[in-house]
Amino acid sequence: MPHSEDSRIKVAIAGGGIGGLALAVGLAKQPLLDVQVYEGVDGYADIGAGLALHKNAITAMDLIDPAVKKAYFSKALMIAEEEDEEMVTEVRLVSGPNTGELVAELGRAKGRRTVARSDLLQGFASLVSKDRLTFGKRLGDIKESEKGKIQLTFKDGSTVETDVLIGCDGVHSCTRKYLLGEGHPALGTSNPEGWRVHSRQVPMDVAMKTIDPKWKKTVSILCGREGHVNTMPLHQGKTLSIQCVTRTGIAGEGEDNTEFDKSYFKDYREDAKAGAELVAEGPNTTWALQQHKHAPYYARRNICMIGDAAHACMPFAGNGAAQAIEDAAVLTALFSKVTALSQVSKALAAYDTIRRPRSQRVVEIACDFGRLYDFALPGVEDNPMKMKQFMGKSAAFTNNADLNKQNEDAVKLFEESLAEDLKTSRESTR
Repeated sequence: MPHSEDSRIKVAIAGGGIGGLALAVGLAKQPLLDVQVYEGVDGYADIGAGLALHKNAITAMDLIDPAVKKAYFSKALMIAEEEDEEMVTEVRLVSGPNTGELVAELGRAKGRRTVARSDLLQGFASLVSKDRLTFGKRLGDIKESEKGKIQLTFKDGSTVETDVLIGCDGVHSCTRKYLLGEGHPALGTSNPEGWRVHSRQVPMDVAMKTIDPKWKKTVSILCGREGHVNTMPLHQGKTLSIQCVTRTGIAGEGEDNTEFDKSYFKDYREDAKAGAELVAEGPNTTWALQQHKHAPYYARRNICMIGDAAHACMPFAGNGAAQAIEDAAVLTALFSKVTALSQVSKALAAYDTIRRPRSQRVVEIACDFGRLYDFALPGVEDNPMKMKQFMGKSAAFTNNADLNKQNEDAVKLFEESLAEDLKTSRESTR
């Protein structure tokens, strides 16, 4: 049955990143919901290293809508030769006595692909009606009225009123600040090991002059004591993204040292040194990595946060975007069961209960992956056998989770909460 404009639930998604756009596609399927996405930037720039999404991300896309996975595939480079071939990210030691040893194969999935972040965003955005996605709207302030309405004020001074706010507004989230409150210890970001990324996207024909041709079709993580080198083919094979990650080992350090010193990698194997040389030739982009301390909750009333706003993490386990997509899958499942505005807070509470423990564990795992790549994980260091054991167990947790069950558990919790309310209401009228 169609819903009138007045009866529909207004849902504002603050942030049109990967999680926000995927969620918008999922929620737009519900006739009861009037979904609007507000993105802070004016357009999607080609920044970051790109993505090689793992099995859990691909499964979560399907749970949201098969069109989401199709958009990913249409924008990505297949790094397996055939659709049914399984492909992995190779993690190798390129420094020390065990140089050359393969210690992990991560993200095994059929037809696995790599994609530039900007390309993926454009693909997802194509699934959202143009009148539902507004650029140049960075959230600046949030106010809740006594009647339950939520007023959003953007940095440009404009305002909108909504019934539900889902904050997908990144690491420095306005939504997170509002939910947790000024001065909360989980508001700031941290860099536990002083990691800094130096990144460059090199035309593939230029890169092929000095590096191993297999990098055209594989994702590599080359590990050593002074840092690690990560390579990924992007733009359907036209570009090679190279990231050199350096580490001071001191929390919060590395913020001001923006110059890339390739001598970090002077004692590494030739392929790692070749990658560092290309980055050093520049121009390159550099940034200090950031993660969140654990928030005590992701939702209150009709406001919640997802993705980096809720659980920003280090990129080393390749699961930041995947966790945002998992968030979107759970919320899509929950909102498919919502029949009235009065039920939204219970749906968001179920999302919080189900998603917070898993996503926060991934934050911890991602940080340990970075330490492992730099031979700095206590009790493991550069021991290949211990590295394999740690990575196998951790990768199983991040990539092989039963996401159908995660959705089912969230919906079950939501429905039990509604049933409990109904039971209480009936008892009170006896």
